[in-house]
Amino acid sequence: MRIRVLIASILCAGLAPLLAQQTDQNIQIITDSTFLQTEDDFLLFQEVSDLDPQRSALLSAIFPGLGQIYNKQYWKVPVIYVGLATFAHFISYNNDLYHSFRNAAISNANGLGNPFDNVATSQTILIRNRDNFRRNRDFLIILGSVFYILNIVDAHVSAHLEEFNLNKDLALSIEPSIKNTVANNQAFGASLILRF
Repeated sequence: MRIRVLIASILCAGLAPLLAQQTDQNIQIITDSTFLQTEDDFLLFQEVSDLDPQRSALLSAIFPGLGQIYNKQYWKVPVIYVGLATFAHFISYNNDLYHSFRNAAISNANGLGNPFDNVATSQTILIRNRDNFRRNRDFLIILGSVFYILNIVDAHVSAHLEEFNLNKDLALSIEPSIKNTVANNQAFGASLILRF
């Protein structure tokens, strides 16, 4: 009994849109009278940037910084390359020390001597240093990959943000300030002021 009711309700639900179609082609669009659209609003939404966000992201993925050049944000390119060079340097540094301590641990385990006698006096210290430098190298590789992905995301988001108008009245400034303290002294500092 329940199966029949279920099948009948599925068929009725499937046939209802077919029976509800209108053959009359005169369809009226009802507009909301509470929303007032001005000419400025229409012009604001008509402004679209010439930049393509997908192209900007693709350029940054192929060659880091190229998407920022496409977005005409030239000042970001040195920041990207300094960041990538810093990650590359410290990855190489930790990799070299990892291999040195690994080879020293193997050499010490085979009885051939320890080249790091003044730094690491036992096998456990050699192994601990080897593991630390390997962990640091792997962590820096992950951080460098995140930095590379942020380069792509920055290019994509910056291309999207070019579509919006910036209000010239909006300002953020840092100004000196003097505040009175509880002990009737004056404290000098800086205030971050946001003007709308």
